[in-house]
Amino acid sequence: MKTQKVNEKKIRVWITILSIAIPLVVAVLFGYKIPNAEPLRFLPPIYATINGLTALFLIAAVIAIKKGNRKLHQKLMTTCILFSVAFLGMYVAYHMTSESTSYGGEGISRYFYFFILISHIALSIIIIPLVLITYSKSYFFKDFVAHKKWARFTFPIWLYVAVTGVIVYLMISPYYQ
Repeated sequence: MKTQKVNEKKIRVWITILSIAIPLVVAVLFGYKIPNAEPLRFLPPIYATINGLTALFLIAAVIAIKKGNRKLHQKLMTTCILFSVAFLGMYVAYHMTSESTSYGGEGISRYFYFFILISHIALSIIIIPLVLITYSKSYFFKDFVAHKKWARFTFPIWLYVAVTGVIVYLMISPYYQ
């Protein structure tokens, strides 16, 4: 019991560190351009596809657990985390080699785009600790009751972030250079 408390405290510390460090590092790298680097223009459709796959895998994971298939659920959720890490790496690499693209739409579509973009960005920061906490409850501590409670909040937010990532890409893609 004492060992579990120590491990839980260590994991909470790591979750806190990662939840702060990831957005800060992304923000810093987002603003840095690699000198004389060839723009990685091929990446946006790839990382948008990864967002779409994340959404599909999240839904498949919920279906798997509702059918009692815990092993498949865990594999799908682990894959979703790996997709998110891959997305983040590609997203940062693209923005370190390419100028940001401005949205060229007008009228109501412009307001819709910025609403989706801002909510996507804000929730993509919030989802980091939620995913890490939810995952650790199941994977490290086998506390499936706590995992299920956290997942009720984590799942819809993560799904929203994944889906809106695709929507943002589809809306801005006509304006890529």
